[in-house]
Amino acid sequence: MKKVAIIMGSDSDLPVMRKAADTLSAFGVPFEVHIMSAHRTPDAAAAFARSARENGFGAIIAAAGMAAHLAGVIAAYTTLPVIGVPCKSNQLDGMDALLSTVMMPSGIPVATVAIGGAVNAALLCCEMFAITDDEMAAKLKAKREKDEAAVLEKNAAVMAEFAGNA
Repeated sequence: MKKVAIIMGSDSDLPVMRKAADTLSAFGVPFEVHIMSAHRTPDAAAAFARSARENGFGAIIAAAGMAAHLAGVIAAYTTLPVIGVPCKSNQLDGMDALLSTVMMPSGIPVATVAIGGAVNAALLCCEMFAITDDEMAAKLKAKREKDEAAVLEKNAAVMAEFAGNA
């Protein structure tokens, strides 16, 4: 199985990105975690992206806050799928990062999840791998079924609690 790279612009993004790492671990997907900045270490980010395919990666999750250019910079140097995770900052509550990540020019795609959406970024990697991996597809199906059962159980509990109010 290919690896996933989890790259973040700063260690302040680690609490969010740890959720991606935990999700990938739960699905048995190998990954590496790195800190690289689109602005402070652009050469390192470009070199990593250029060699990612040859180094066994199948997808890259790139997280950054504020002027979140990391995902776009990574995507400019690789043809692997790049998923951007905008991170919340004290300024503009993460909207700056969301817009910086989602507004890519034609020809350099970056899939973008919600602000702080590291779990969905990891699940999207799993879904991409499941295109050719039936075992991964079965794991994803089982997760969806477990999630559905949890919601139905909560619904039954709420309905029971308020049953006499109708």
